[in-house]
Amino acid sequence: MLNGFKDFILRGNVVSMAIGLAVGSAFTAVVTGFSKAFITPLIGLATGSVGDFSEATFSIGKTEFPYGLAISATIAFLITALVLYFLFVVPMAKVQAKFAKEEAADPKSEKRDCPRCFTEIPAIATRCAHCTSEVEPVAEALAKAGLHKDAHKIPAAR
Repeated sequence: MLNGFKDFILRGNVVSMAIGLAVGSAFTAVVTGFSKAFITPLIGLATGSVGDFSEATFSIGKTEFPYGLAISATIAFLITALVLYFLFVVPMAKVQAKFAKEEAADPKSEKRDCPRCFTEIPAIATRCAHCTSEVEPVAEALAKAGLHKDAHKIPAAR
């Protein structure tokens, strides 16, 4: 019973996820600290609040609403999202695009109807699989498949 648990915990994806969560929470703490130390006071100065914008509140009756905390959390989220996007997502997309192999088009994926029996057949077909009538392949489909127009013809016997 404990062996199964040990195998589960020591699996690569569980350990990687735990490390990612730890690094993510540490990164969030850094961004929150940066936001509280620099960004929030700058916004507070720009909006007329003195110094720390996260202290901003408004009251309705006897209830006090600390809207500055919500704005501070939103700023921290936006900074985190921007940093993650520009430091991780954009570079990874460029790396993946660089190493992505262009998939070859499947020559049988393009379809058309047989002119005799109206059954769907591949565009590069030279004979209908259903009624066995000879059909002319579509030139564009042959070009996509890398074949030339006369590739389907069998050479005459000598």
